[in-house]
Amino acid sequence: LHLSAVKLAELHSDLKIQEKDELSWKKLKAEGLDEDGEKEAKLRRNLNVIMTKYGMNGKKDSQLVDTNYIKDGTESDTLDDPRLEKLWSKAKTSGKFSDEELDKLWREFKHHKEKIREYNILLETVSRTEDIHKNVINPSEENLVKEEVLHNKHRELKEKLRSINQGFERLRKVSHQGYDTSSEFEEPRVIDLWDMAKSANFTEKELESFREELKHFEAKIEKHHHYQKQLEISHQKLKHVEGTGDKDHLNRNKEKYAMLQEKTKELGYKVKKHLQDLSSRISQGLHHNEL
Repeated sequence: LHLSAVKLAELHSDLKIQEKDELSWKKLKAEGLDEDGEKEAKLRRNLNVIMTKYGMNGKKDSQLVDTNYIKDGTESDTLDDPRLEKLWSKAKTSGKFSDEELDKLWREFKHHKEKIREYNILLETVSRTEDIHKNVINPSEENLVKEEVLHNKHRELKEKLRSINQGFERLRKVSHQGYDTSSEFEEPRVIDLWDMAKSANFTEKELESFREELKHFEAKIEKHHHYQKQLEISHQKLKHVEGTGDKDHLNRNKEKYAMLQEKTKELGYKVKKHLQDLSSRISQGLHHNEL
């Protein structure tokens, strides 16, 4: 796959969550609690996202090229959207951002690209399901269940599209005006969650509690970023030491690299699981609004 150390750690975290979700689903299925197949379909979508994200779906152009922006100040990835490319180009040449802020902004653009990718995968899934549903001649109770599944998928599409639109407006504003120093959150995923939480059916007390949880979540993400950077540096050092022939030095670097790799995997899993839980809570609040 030619993935960097950081990407391999992320892949490990994604697959660990996928494995845990699949084990939970098998238990549900054994108890007859996924009759409409919605949870199974969601598992397939999630696996499709993972395979696309890491270039394991057989398509040469689908893999996210690993960015070197943190290491040498030049990004090697593309954003696959002329509007995003234009905004990013404007931000880079505006002089309104420090190197650290440009690094943070690039993460926001990459996060937005991922949201669009996930939306398109879900849209394709829904379109295929609708085509199959239309070809059914005799309506039945099973088809009524499938209609409910489709309704849920359309609601998920609606939520993702709302998040994409909110995210683009934020990127447009930040790219033109620079970062607001009084902004409550800095991490893209946390900003998304907070924007959606304010639209959900939460009481003031629940919203305040959610705000505090997001602060802890953001700290967890920053810690993960720190270990990702240390892992990348350690990987570069390891490659350099391998060429020197110094076995003692090599063994010390291998031990440090292995420790950083495990810590990065562990934190990555915790971040993604926490994100999953927070997103689920907001989704329930947004759904309650519609009802």
